[in-house]
Amino acid sequence: MEMVWLYVVLIPVQHILAVTWLYLAKQSSLRGALQDPGGCKGLTGLVEEQIRICQRQLEAMDAVKHGAELAVEECQHQFHSRRWNCSTLQGLQVFGKVTIQGTRESAFIHAISAAGIAFAVTRACSRGELEKCGCDRKIRGVSPEGFQWSGCSDNLSYGIAFSQAFVDNPERSRGISSSRALMNLHNNEAGRKVGDVLKEKFEGATEVHSKWVGSRKLLVPKSSRFKPYTAHDLVYLLASPDFCDQDPQHGVFGTSGRQCNRTSPAMDGCELLCCGRGFHTAQAEVVERCSCKFRWCCSVKCKQCRHLVEVHSCR
Repeated sequence: MEMVWLYVVLIPVQHILAVTWLYLAKQSSLRGALQDPGGCKGLTGLVEEQIRICQRQLEAMDAVKHGAELAVEECQHQFHSRRWNCSTLQGLQVFGKVTIQGTRESAFIHAISAAGIAFAVTRACSRGELEKCGCDRKIRGVSPEGFQWSGCSDNLSYGIAFSQAFVDNPERSRGISSSRALMNLHNNEAGRKVGDVLKEKFEGATEVHSKWVGSRKLLVPKSSRFKPYTAHDLVYLLASPDFCDQDPQHGVFGTSGRQCNRTSPAMDGCELLCCGRGFHTAQAEVVERCSCKFRWCCSVKCKQCRHLVEVHSCR
């Protein structure tokens, strides 16, 4: 009797759950959901400790949802013209399999997500929307004339602490033996430190591998030619695919059908974005406001002008 061997690739559940809390960005409203009997337990994408944080700080969950929305929007804004453009899916894993593969794209997602939560919770504190925190009054000074002053500054320390507790928990539950957890925790913290320059950090991310140093598992640069990374830098474990062709197994959509710029030499140009496959050209009608006139008082009256433009899309 012929034996048939079946090989099954198992992905640890923790890897799948790493940033599923981003699914909150797709929910229309949390206020209604949190008033249901299930409450926090009914929110899709949260792990057990995140549910407990939700139960302890219900008032903060709108800020968490807003932070998730900011992360998705900023990712898509920064990468809209690249082969990987932060496309989102309907499922629990908002960005698809890209988030669990240990690449620099995964590094960016973790960093921008942690930064989004820290920012949103910090702003909610300063606006008086959260009972457990308020603005930071520790910043004080003395003017040249000798007057002492103090202000109501953004409570960044509370926002960062909340982000660490909420965002890092799925990673910390894996323990120090997971290289992916070490990578994600490092990138989470880097995002909280340098949220405004993450795109530049993406370009200069360091490829690393795990190494036991005594009783600790550390991430070290994969090559001695790589510069040592700092707490502000992103790190990744695996090289990225080229994202040119559709590859469902790895969650790659490919660039076929994407619009490109025929005259641009950059990544949004047809040559690079289409990966040398060429592109189609078609004409599309564009409707724009034109011949606008100001009317006293106080309105602007415009006409609608229609004209044809060339649209290029990857083969």
